[in-house]
Amino acid sequence: MNYITTKDFQKGNPIKLAYQDFGEGQPLVFIHGWPLSQRMWEYQIPFFVNKSYRVITYDRRGFGQSDQPWKGYDYNKMASDLNELLEQLDLSNVILVGFSMGGGEVTRFISNYGSKRIAKAVLMSSIAPFLLETDTNPNGVDASVFEGMKQGISKDRADFFKGFGRNFVNLEKNKDRVSEAQVELNWNIALSASRKATLDCVDAFGKTDLRKDCQSIGIPTLILHGDDDAIVPFEVAGKKAHQLIEGAELKIIKGAPHGLTFTHHEEVNEALLSFIKK
Repeated sequence: MNYITTKDFQKGNPIKLAYQDFGEGQPLVFIHGWPLSQRMWEYQIPFFVNKSYRVITYDRRGFGQSDQPWKGYDYNKMASDLNELLEQLDLSNVILVGFSMGGGEVTRFISNYGSKRIAKAVLMSSIAPFLLETDTNPNGVDASVFEGMKQGISKDRADFFKGFGRNFVNLEKNKDRVSEAQVELNWNIALSASRKATLDCVDAFGKTDLRKDCQSIGIPTLILHGDDDAIVPFEVAGKKAHQLIEGAELKIIKGAPHGLTFTHHEEVNEALLSFIKK
């Protein structure tokens, strides 16, 4: 595992972010979802390396093998972490692929830092532009849902993520596409994350308004979503992102749940490749 150190310090020590870097060619940077780690991309890494791309994945602060600071789980800080990665690896002509919560990093990064280093963006099962239901965001998610998630995590994190992990891939509908073993592996990955990070990120992905960020995106963008997503339904997020991002391309994968990188990885890879090669 490789590491970068950020300019952000905790108790005098810089925060280390774990990353992997494979292959050669145009760089693809994959940003994982909550509550997993970069290990969720195991079906994408070999596919794109074998297609002559450079594939970079990393663990968000608080998750996977990255450091687990007590604070900094907001989109400005996490976009700053992404910027540090791109700068320290001196990447350019990058394809950013953000899954679920990672879609927030993509949109906030472009809003805060521009697209000088970025060629294209992908929002996959993404939470952007805004999940929380408000007067200006009808048909969103009621605040009680996010508070319920935090209560469940606080009461019994292991049990909460057992149920969440099954819904993540719509296991009962997709037993021919994903195994119980994979769901159990995802559960173990989720529990390796910092409890504090897991809790704080619920507010980040649930209550951060990224509508203006989406409108600031001026590069080719793909909205990739499953039409059977029970975690972040297309109507709640993906449809609105497609409306806000000028010229965005939309690809809906029929029957796919939130965790489509596990259940529909062949369709995901082909959709990504088609978009990247345009």
